Amino acid sequence: MPAERPVLLFVYNADGGPLNGLKDLWHKTVSPQTYACSLCAVTYGPLGMRREWRDFVRGLGREVRFLHRDELAAEFGLRDVPLPAVYELRPDDTLQEWLPASELRAVTTLKDLMRRVAERAQAPQPIFSPTSNVAR
Repeated sequence: MPAERPVLLFVYNADGGPLNGLKDLWHKTVSPQTYACSLCAVTYGPLGMRREWRDFVRGLGREVRFLHRDELAAEFGLRDVPLPAVYELRPDDTLQEWLPASELRAVTTLKDLMRRVAERAQAPQPIFSPTSNVAR
């Protein structure tokens, strides 16, 4: 039986829920330079997820999930980790950092984000990296 491909978890540096969503929309609009989630800033507009990003993610050929930091804490027990970030959820239920917060914080455009994700998706994946493996 072939091994499952790891699921990509895009984790926002924001909490979930409608009230938090409204607060984040206001913050992005009023003071975008101080907004803490570059992933949210480039992938969402006032009406929701940008179509170009949604289509890009669907074309990656693997399962993708989006989580907020409070959902990451509730589901995986991870708190106080640098965000936004992208993790791989492996078939053995471990998480491995796939795109670190340092790279995502440097993203300023959707095009830049898509380029980074596409490049990473094409790069050979290490079998094990003790400095970036996060156990569930």
